Amino acid sequence: MTATATKPRVSIGVPVYNGDRYLAATLDSLLAQTYTDFELIICDNASTDDTGHISRRYAERDPRIRYVRNKQNIGASGNYRRALELASGEYFRWANSDDLFAPQGLARCVEVLDQQPSVVLVYPKTRLIDQDGNFISEYDDELDLPMDRASVRFKQALSRIGLVNIIYGLMRTTALRHTGLLRKYPGGDIPLVAELTLYGTFWEIPEFLFFRRLHATASSSYRDNVGLTQEFFDPSTKGRFSMREWQHLGAHIRSVARAPLPPAEKLDLGAFVLHMGVWKRQTLAQELVGAVRHWLHTNGLREKMIAYLILFFALAEYA
Repeated sequence: MTATATKPRVSIGVPVYNGDRYLAATLDSLLAQTYTDFELIICDNASTDDTGHISRRYAERDPRIRYVRNKQNIGASGNYRRALELASGEYFRWANSDDLFAPQGLARCVEVLDQQPSVVLVYPKTRLIDQDGNFISEYDDELDLPMDRASVRFKQALSRIGLVNIIYGLMRTTALRHTGLLRKYPGGDIPLVAELTLYGTFWEIPEFLFFRRLHATASSSYRDNVGLTQEFFDPSTKGRFSMREWQHLGAHIRSVARAPLPPAEKLDLGAFVLHMGVWKRQTLAQELVGAVRHWLHTNGLREKMIAYLILFFALAEYA
């Protein structure tokens, strides 16, 4: 396959911040793809290392590469969103700036989406590698979801999801743009994956074609992004109290509300999300207590009186 002069069929977004250590290797693996009808958009999140120099060098060598630099750091979630905004292809994938991709990976994913109109996301199996590219282990995402009912796919995704390698699969751009995208808080990729199940099926290619690098400075090294601060995803949240479970619950409610589903499916999913809230009620109450205590330290007397009332009811629920 050769690249065409018209709009590319595939867009690959490479969001990067201070990624000069592995960026060249990642770009080399993407440019080595056997499927070549793609554009490669490097979104530099105001890096302070050699990322810009490396990116410009590659862009000068290959017309398929576009280098865009943000004027300031807009957070990881904002940078991922920016990459999608700039995409023009029918299919889209994010490529983390430190991961590697087998040469036939893109071709295999395009083949599935071309032949299976019900599939909105296709991904290959994953091998985990260390900072030097050495094999660590195979990782089973278990997110092959061919079920006809969206409600079943949604529930299965939330029960199985782990490292969320699946967001580096190939997606239908239109379907992805209908979602809330990567949310601006820890674990914000989980609501995205769950929401995508409401627009179509997931397909797993039974070949190890994706190599996710785990190292000390990568978000990949945290399971479900635990350990990363909210500020990492959205710098404007600096100093705010993180309410991860409340944010996830709210995201699921909004996902179900906007999805193009029959009323019966929405009712089923609404009941499921409410049940999730009941099951996690202690964690939700703990987060509420923590948020109120944070508020008490940062606001005046009137606000504190209101906060004390909220704290009283939250503690009553937790008890």
